[in-house]
Amino acid sequence: MESQKLTCLHDRHVALGALMSPFGGFDMPIQYRGIVEEHNAVRNHCGVFDVSHMGEVEIKGQDAEKFVNHIFTNDVSGAEAGKCLYGMMCHPSGGVVDDLLVYKRGENDFFLVINAANIDKDVAWILGHRDGFDVEINHLSEHYGELAIQGPEAEAIITELLCIECADLAFYTFKETKYEGKDIIISRTGYTGEDGFEIYADHETTREIWDKLIASGRVEPCGLGCRDTLRFEVGLPLYGDELTDEITPIEAGLGIFVKLDKPEFIGKEALEKQKAEGVTKKLVGLEMQDRAIPRHGYDVLNDADEVIGAVTTGYHAISVDKSIAMALIDAKYAALDTPLKIRIRKKVFPAVVVKKKFYKKSYKK
Repeated sequence: MESQKLTCLHDRHVALGALMSPFGGFDMPIQYRGIVEEHNAVRNHCGVFDVSHMGEVEIKGQDAEKFVNHIFTNDVSGAEAGKCLYGMMCHPSGGVVDDLLVYKRGENDFFLVINAANIDKDVAWILGHRDGFDVEINHLSEHYGELAIQGPEAEAIITELLCIECADLAFYTFKETKYEGKDIIISRTGYTGEDGFEIYADHETTREIWDKLIASGRVEPCGLGCRDTLRFEVGLPLYGDELTDEITPIEAGLGIFVKLDKPEFIGKEALEKQKAEGVTKKLVGLEMQDRAIPRHGYDVLNDADEVIGAVTTGYHAISVDKSIAMALIDAKYAALDTPLKIRIRKKVFPAVVVKKKFYKKSYKK
């Protein structure tokens, strides 16, 4: 078996007794105290995730903006420095190479954050499309550790405990600053449906920040288990489930991040055609009519018991206490309130099409 890579916090996870498992080529913590406890800590207080397995690529040079716009579905040209943009890199067919965040550091200076399982594929993809562009591409994944600090208390904890000013950051913005004299990047995005921040730093600084957060007792260490339950409840996609080489952003309902008014980008023609003609498959939310739990790969059936698609993610959701799923199904069955069925082992259970954002936060302001 291929040996798993370790993040700079691996020994911390082991010392905390985390359940470790392979993910994206890394040995990663799945849970510490338990998925439910960690999930609820992020929804109600604050949790910290080691996301140092994510990849980072820097793109600079006089054609950097033009090049990023060529490989990315969103439009970086109108964005100000300090803005984070979500989008995808697509194949000419419209299928997704990866979904990613692009940080605009300045004119012709970009920082891309890519998924761990796709690092090698993405870097090869980016390098494979650089011909004709005057760009410098630096693969920095080995340099950076990354922490995601998520939850309604995140801003206060980062300000008070780490003495990092972050209240000035609007959602989907970032800045470069210092922690104890070391360079860091801090952004206000997240993958949980809660307020939250990401801190990118060298490995030593990442360890120092993690230790300080854990020692405070104010921040719950969180594993990938609850990262998945949290993102799923608010309808956020996971590459490999809701987005793949075969599933397009239009089919996944992410057309808002595909700027078809840009002059060109890889996959534009295929996505334009899909938008104009309509899709044959669509990603939908499903709510089970009983407690049975749907899982990835389970068949979705229509009234005549014909298979019309498959579950991409399914859970008994923690914050809403319902069995729910996202599924890619024939588009003609995608209307809200359509009654469908899911085959769970040898039985079929009734479900109904609902919005993919299963959990809505009620803000107290």
